[in-house]
Amino acid sequence: MASSKNGNGKTSTLPQSLLEAFHQWKLKPSPSSQELSDSWLNERFISRARALFFARLLFLGMVFFMFIIPAWNQYFGLSSPIALGIYVGMWLYALANYTVLHHPVAGRVATYLSLCLDLFFMVLLILQSGKGGLENPLMATQLLFTMFFVLLFPKPISILPPLLVFPITLRLDQLLQRGIGAIDVLTLFWYLALNFVILYVLVYLNGRETLAHKSIVELQDNLQKHAVSEERHRLAREIHDGLGATLSSLIFQSEYLLQLTKEETLLREIGELKSTAEDSIEELRRSVKMMRGDFDLTQSLGDYAQAFAERSRLNIQFKKNGTEKPLSASAQLALFRVLQESLSNVAKHAGAQTVLVELLFIDDTVSLLVSDNGKGFDTSQPAPGHYGLIHLKERALHLGGRLDIRSTLGQGTYISFTLPLSLSSSP
Repeated sequence: MASSKNGNGKTSTLPQSLLEAFHQWKLKPSPSSQELSDSWLNERFISRARALFFARLLFLGMVFFMFIIPAWNQYFGLSSPIALGIYVGMWLYALANYTVLHHPVAGRVATYLSLCLDLFFMVLLILQSGKGGLENPLMATQLLFTMFFVLLFPKPISILPPLLVFPITLRLDQLLQRGIGAIDVLTLFWYLALNFVILYVLVYLNGRETLAHKSIVELQDNLQKHAVSEERHRLAREIHDGLGATLSSLIFQSEYLLQLTKEETLLREIGELKSTAEDSIEELRRSVKMMRGDFDLTQSLGDYAQAFAERSRLNIQFKKNGTEKPLSASAQLALFRVLQESLSNVAKHAGAQTVLVELLFIDDTVSLLVSDNGKGFDTSQPAPGHYGLIHLKERALHLGGRLDIRSTLGQGTYISFTLPLSLSSSP
């Protein structure tokens, strides 16, 4: 079993922190609710854009028959090389659109532009036929485009491009000196009514689908948090009942051995063993409290400072200033470890008589300040083989905080450990 020296020079066993071991035991990070929603929306867009691609293939297949069947070719006026070039161009941008579907930005831009091009070529095909804009059988295809625009870009403004087909077609009919009669007006209003029905139904169904998915994601998030909480409690029970019982047994056996022997050296060693077991069981209790969410930072810091003062015979004063704010388990653990490491260094190296410990809640930060009246040290020349202060700096960096150490030979040492509440209060 690994061992280390505590502030009294005694040997302590067991891991430095059972809770730290728990934090190091990390499963694969689960995505957040926002990430799940974004991923779902992206997958929904890709599946719908893929459906558009296959519908476009069917449409292009029908246009192919318009080229090869003479009556259809004559009706739509597709005998010119320009019409064939447009047809080939539609194939090319349809395939290009499909290849970039999975790109989060290019996929959406390419899909939107390709739909606009589809509408443009549909209007050209209608006008090319010379068979009346709104009465042309191809005009019914506009409803299909309205459906795809709303499905892929579910906002009311998405209906604007397909609706522009009607005024453009009517205006071009006028420019081509084609008359617009009562039937054309009736057809226009009929198509407009159908477009708004499609818009309402699809936007409504999209909204319901999005709300349902959001509810499912929130439920999954709550279930995950509940599972994590249950696992923390289970581990806390196992640690308390298993390792706690073992440590208690070690303390009882140490007390029994103290009664059996009178030899000074043996009494001292058994006493250190008993003290180490007591320190370990206190560490275990703190870790279990933190895992169960019952950890009181201020009280724990004060209790530890008092217990350390009794063991080390140092005059340690602890006080708290400011209104206490909720902190995450990682932030509480970091603050507690800073106090442990700082007091341990004072006892080992400082030669101090008085230590001031202060917990500060100021604005959007929480700080732990530890100052002593010891002999100080040269901060520009860290002692080789000593990593306590390095570890404290790493803790601060990991939580987005900072560690300030100021010391002057003969004038003591001042340590300030500060964390932002915006980060340290997150779970």
